[in-house]
Amino acid sequence: MITSKDRSGWFGASDTSTIVGNYKTKTFKKWWLVKLGLSENDYSNKAMEVGNIFEHKILDTIPGVRKDHQILISELRLRVNFDGDKDNVIYEVKTTKNEAKISKAYWRQAQVEMYAMKTDKLFIVFYELTERDYKNYFSEIETGRIKFLPVEYDLNFIENEYLPRLKYLNKCLKDGVMPGSEHVY
Repeated sequence: MITSKDRSGWFGASDTSTIVGNYKTKTFKKWWLVKLGLSENDYSNKAMEVGNIFEHKILDTIPGVRKDHQILISELRLRVNFDGDKDNVIYEVKTTKNEAKISKAYWRQAQVEMYAMKTDKLFIVFYELTERDYKNYFSEIETGRIKFLPVEYDLNFIENEYLPRLKYLNKCLKDGVMPGSEHVY
């Protein structure tokens, strides 16, 4: 589990939906202040906390998996943290109280993780949490509740949607300006 909460100066895979999204929203502007180091990312909720607590225990069910690997691509200011990987296969853990479903944000995050690792193999590992899990963080992992959903790599998304936006934001970050302002490239 990556412990540093500092998200300034770098873009992560979990930022992908924001990177390819609308730069005029209040949410984007708040996120951008974090990237500039002018504000802290202090958002957390019970579901996130419980998910973080169970992440390593879920990964421990995959023999030989490496946990908390990180890849830095300095020229893009891209810092990708992997929950787990083994033999060039990425395992991205998500806990849920609902049916296991790959959201657009999860799909986009997976694309960037595969891009950074130079692989086309990724599973989102869903684990369905129960009320008991929320009350007892020491619950054993029940392998029958784990679902492995594959994500297909989309090079077109990376090359034509993501990378142009990431490069633009990287330039804005270096210049210390708000994206979408009169600062045009």
